[in-house]
Amino acid sequence: MPCLDEAVDAASPAPPPRVARAPVSVIVPVRNEAENLRRCLPALAWADEVIVVDSQSDDDTQRVAEEHGAKVVQFHFNGVYPKKKNWALENLPFRNEWVLIVDADEVVVPELAAEIRDRIEKDEADGYYLNSKYYFLGRRIKHCGYSECWNLRLFKHRLGRYERMPDHTGGRSGDNEAHEHVELKGRVARLTHELDHHAYPTIAAWVEKHNRYAVWEAAMYERFLSEPIPSTIGRGKRFKRLLKKIYLRLPMRPAVRFLYAYVFRLGFLDGKPGLVFCVLLSFYDFLAWANVYERRVVER
Repeated sequence: MPCLDEAVDAASPAPPPRVARAPVSVIVPVRNEAENLRRCLPALAWADEVIVVDSQSDDDTQRVAEEHGAKVVQFHFNGVYPKKKNWALENLPFRNEWVLIVDADEVVVPELAAEIRDRIEKDEADGYYLNSKYYFLGRRIKHCGYSECWNLRLFKHRLGRYERMPDHTGGRSGDNEAHEHVELKGRVARLTHELDHHAYPTIAAWVEKHNRYAVWEAAMYERFLSEPIPSTIGRGKRFKRLLKKIYLRLPMRPAVRFLYAYVFRLGFLDGKPGLVFCVLLSFYDFLAWANVYERRVVER
């Protein structure tokens, strides 16, 4: 006669089989992103490896990352090159061939995670562009020119590096690649599902970050105008870079930017958040122009 424990074991349902994690190493570049990581990292549990690349945060970033099973490495920027993402690609001992770049304010939804697993198993390409759903002031921005934001985020790490654009601002623009694009030596394709991008929880956060971006834009101004466009950043990004060369020569760029985003790209359909967002985009273009002017005055 079986003992009671054996009878209970026989009656208990078998536990579900453990699903193997996808062979992807995720890079999350951060500084003082504890709150965003509490939303970002649980959505990365499907990945075999998650590495948080920190810049000596003074909040709970490291503790939150470790609580969610991520490995934390520290990056020290020398003020010139490399910035954070290229440093990670060049120096981290990844366990996997594939890497995915995810910012702390982004969320990989389950449908996207499943698609990533499926596409890398099929090995149809060496890198994949991802689109983002952009959220601002609690609402998804569907217009303003932000309905599509394609970036090469998933790729075989030995084949891809971000454009090398040395920082001539003395580090004032930050230590992480923001406008540089991945140059990939291989086949590219697009994924169907999208990242959720919960951008800038406050206006102050938007202004702080875009002030740094404007400093960088000013430092890169002459380079954007004069240097050839890299052939390795993808056809769509090359076309946008060509438009940027033309746009930088236009007069009254802040007014042009507002009219383009709010009227031509239907930003008014995004309600008050759309209005605020389009005014901020115009303000960013003014900051970039003002920083170029400041550099020329100082250099006289």
